[in-house]
Amino acid sequence: MSATADPARTLASEIAWWVFDLDNTLYPASCNLFDQVDRRIGAFIADTLSLPAPEARRLQKQYYRDHGTTLNGLMLWHGIDPTVYLDYVHRIDLAPITRQPVLDAALDRLPGRKLVYTNGSRAHADRVLDRLGIARHFDLVHDIAAAGYLPKPDPRPYRHLLDQAGIDARKACMIEDIARNLVPAARLGMTTVWLAGTGAWSQPSPQIAAEIHHRIDDLPGWLDRLTTP
Repeated sequence: MSATADPARTLASEIAWWVFDLDNTLYPASCNLFDQVDRRIGAFIADTLSLPAPEARRLQKQYYRDHGTTLNGLMLWHGIDPTVYLDYVHRIDLAPITRQPVLDAALDRLPGRKLVYTNGSRAHADRVLDRLGIARHFDLVHDIAAAGYLPKPDPRPYRHLLDQAGIDARKACMIEDIARNLVPAARLGMTTVWLAGTGAWSQPSPQIAAEIHHRIDDLPGWLDRLTTP
């Protein structure tokens, strides 16, 4: 991992494709949207499977542990339509998200193509990007459906994204708040940037840290410094 928060200033000129995670990356983790999603996942399971709330919660976490996402477990064991599930769990209040003019201006100056790679749905990504006022900067949203419902850090969707978008991994950079999700990108040859957070689940182990090329604490500020002459 880089010892400094800023990568070499030459990074902006070397990268042709910028791959951004969505949630807790393009907007601050302090917006706490996942708490809303988490509650709606539990409610979906309780309503759909006619379970009391404690049992729904237990199943929610068991499927997450066993199958990478709760959705995968619901699809495998209950034949749940993923589009119905994703529409329900992402029907949340986006009021905590506000426009970020520094981020908007930095993305405008940033050379190369910009893409979003998210474990969420395309509809959710579109709503978030519109709320942030930065949708126009992104050429592609690679969502969980495009990934064949294989969540990060399963390496197969990363390769699919590179192939789909015609990305040369050696000239691509991935920015993500969950450290383990950067490992497949690094192993494919991409430059990796970890947006450090406080959640235990987002932290790198020593092995994962070796796959992180740059660590930052503030995405808009970092991009602003990277793109300001």
